[in-house]
Amino acid sequence: MAKLEIIVASTRPSRIGLEIGRWAEAEAATHGGFDEIELVDLAEVNLPFMNEPNHPRLGQYIHQHTLDWSAKVSEADAFVFVMPEYNYGYNAELKNAIDYLHNEWKYKPVGLVSYGGVAGGTRAAQMIKQVVTTLKMTPLFEAVSIPFVHQFIDSDNKLVPNDVMTGAAKAMFDELVRVAEALRALRENTAPATR
Repeated sequence: MAKLEIIVASTRPSRIGLEIGRWAEAEAATHGGFDEIELVDLAEVNLPFMNEPNHPRLGQYIHQHTLDWSAKVSEADAFVFVMPEYNYGYNAELKNAIDYLHNEWKYKPVGLVSYGGVAGGTRAAQMIKQVVTTLKMTPLFEAVSIPFVHQFIDSDNKLVPNDVMTGAAKAMFDELVRVAEALRALRENTAPATR
C-alpha cells in the first residue's frame, strides 16, 4: 500500500493554505493512485522551534513531539507540500518541520502546491528543492502553482480551481505515483530511525 501525506505548511490565523490542502486532498482521492491519503496540518502538529539536542540523522529524539512527528513522516511513501511564498521564500514552520528529521524523509518524492501573488509561489518552490534534495527526497517537476491566489477563493473561503490547476494536479499525482513506486526498493532497504 502507498500512503500520501499532504502537508499544509502555513500556520497563520488568516491562512488559506488549509483550504488549498483540502482541495489537493480531494484531487488526490479523485486521482486514485494512492491507497491512503492524509492531510497533515502543521498548525495542529504544532512543533516548537527546533529543540532536540542531537543531530536528526542520529534519530536520538528525546521529546515526544519529535517522536510523534518522526512516526508520522515515516509512514508516508510520498508527500505534497502545500506552501505559501513569503518574501521570495517558503515559510519558517515548514523549514522547521523538515529540519526536525532526517532519515524519515529519505527516498520519498515530494510534489509542490505553491501559492502567492504574481509568481504563484514558484520562488519558494525553487528554494525548497535545494533543501529536500539534501535529504535524498525527489522533488517533482510537475507542480501546482497558484498565482494571485485570492481570486480563486470564494465568499465561503473555499478554493474554486480552474482547469489549469486541476490539470497540473493530475500531472503531479501521476508522477508522484510513478516516482514513489520507483523509489520503493530504496525506502525498504533504509533502516528506520531508532531512538
